[in-house]
Amino acid sequence: MNCLVIGGTGYIGRFLVAELLKQEHSVAILHRRAAHNLGRRVANITADRNDSNAIKAALAGKKFDVVFDNVYDSERGTTAVHIELTARACGDRLRRYIFMSSVAAYGDGLNHHEGDALAPDDVPDLYVRNKAMSERALFRLRQRIGLPVVTLRPPFVYGPGNPYYREAFFWDRLRAGRPIIVPGDGRRWMQFIYVKDLARAAIRSMEEPGAVGQAFNIANPRPISQIEAAEAFARAAKRPVKFVRIPREYILRAGGHPMGPKLYFGMYFDLPAITQVTAKAQRILKFKPTDFLTGLKETHRWYLRNNEFPAPDYTFEDSLIAHAPQIAAARV
Repeated sequence: MNCLVIGGTGYIGRFLVAELLKQEHSVAILHRRAAHNLGRRVANITADRNDSNAIKAALAGKKFDVVFDNVYDSERGTTAVHIELTARACGDRLRRYIFMSSVAAYGDGLNHHEGDALAPDDVPDLYVRNKAMSERALFRLRQRIGLPVVTLRPPFVYGPGNPYYREAFFWDRLRAGRPIIVPGDGRRWMQFIYVKDLARAAIRSMEEPGAVGQAFNIANPRPISQIEAAEAFARAAKRPVKFVRIPREYILRAGGHPMGPKLYFGMYFDLPAITQVTAKAQRILKFKPTDFLTGLKETHRWYLRNNEFPAPDYTFEDSLIAHAPQIAAARV
């Protein structure tokens, strides 16, 4: 099929492109640069996906069977209006419009099924609001003009090439023999999806007739605690792990933030839990995720060869660790 990957040079997009090429599909990517390094078989379309006029002009006269929409502008936000205008610009001959949403679209809560309500339009968090409103806009287009939409709702994505300082955060510290700071009791739930599994699920939703008009939770079925996640990172690296437990409220008062720069537990890895049930994807898409430890081991091998994150600055963590005994004593 003739496929367009919006954001084909991004983290998920690169794996999507590679898998599509392996299956002998025709592939074009749309991104902001004038060129890419994905090979001659991949056509290049240049446009800023947040510029609706540029998108319309760039896609004029082009026909695609499938569009994979993977791009979210983290600095400006990508709104439901941007998504709807992009979908309309792709024409009326689409067989699939596959939108990469997020578990965050639910807003909060545990054990979400796909039929659960998404976050309301006035939720304060911009990312949550945009993802939820974008899904609603796409499903309205499904009702009004028959858009063959599929939405995917992954949680934390991990794997080789992760641009976020997540797995590497822990491996840097384990290699240095440093303890891992645990915020609070370390029991906040986390749910993961291997990036290669996510790409395969997206392609499977292109192939499966029953996927049209559906949303899918795409994740490892079992959520794990923060402590379990850190222990899994240690097992993948074959390193011992030591923990220092520090109350979350103390970390935040000291200036810690889940997005940094005073990072303390991997980028975005200390957020209120949102978890999901994946039975629908298993049933309709025949989704079978990679075992978490197996995926981590492959990711760790990549990290050892390719880690491009800057050398860590441990000043903030050292300050927290130095005060940990006094904090513990004060709480007795």
